[in-house]
Amino acid sequence: MSGLTIHHLRRSQSERVIWLCEELNLPYTLICHDRAPTLQAPESYRALHWAGTAPIITDNNGSITLAETGAIFEYILTKYAHGRLSYPPDHPQYADYVFWLHRVNGSFQPALMSVMYNKLRGGSDEDRVSQVMQRRLRVNFEAMEKQLGRFRYLAGDEFTAADCVTVFSLTTGRLFIPYGLEGYPNIVRYLERIGEREGFRRAMEKGDPGLVPVLSAEAPRETMWKL
Repeated sequence: MSGLTIHHLRRSQSERVIWLCEELNLPYTLICHDRAPTLQAPESYRALHWAGTAPIITDNNGSITLAETGAIFEYILTKYAHGRLSYPPDHPQYADYVFWLHRVNGSFQPALMSVMYNKLRGGSDEDRVSQVMQRRLRVNFEAMEKQLGRFRYLAGDEFTAADCVTVFSLTTGRLFIPYGLEGYPNIVRYLERIGEREGFRRAMEKGDPGLVPVLSAEAPRETMWKL
């Protein structure tokens, strides 16, 4: 046993860590936390780590507590994966793997969050900041569409951790900032392939039972925030 514990905030990006562990067939303990009425993490969750945001894991019987998706992915991949779900530096798609592993948290998801917060404060889509962020999103979708027209997965024809870290923003993340994927057929087919993966299905059922994954082109009707 690894001694790994995943603290999952329901309907949040911490689903990515559950999925990573399921794909690796890595033993772990799952503790789920419900959101507060404000949809924020409850105080009990925020007390786990000073960052106060999902995801959070503990390891070594609680002697290690770690936050931040990228840090957690690197920790698990380095300590437990033994080369699985990643490419070595001499792999021809290594650069693609590294790029897509970091793209979502570096640029894609921050742009989505900016658009969401702009709407929550009653801002217009014509606001300069909103226009910049929406342009960044379009560029991202176009690049992803092109990449998935060449390969089955983001880093090539093999499924990797780059997919695990990215899919949340294309699925559950759309419950926070609803958007459709019409005009991006390769991305939609990619999500269909993801939805067929046993590891993905197990992760979603364990972390958010009853939640139907958002895998279609249409913008979801159900939303977490009232926009």
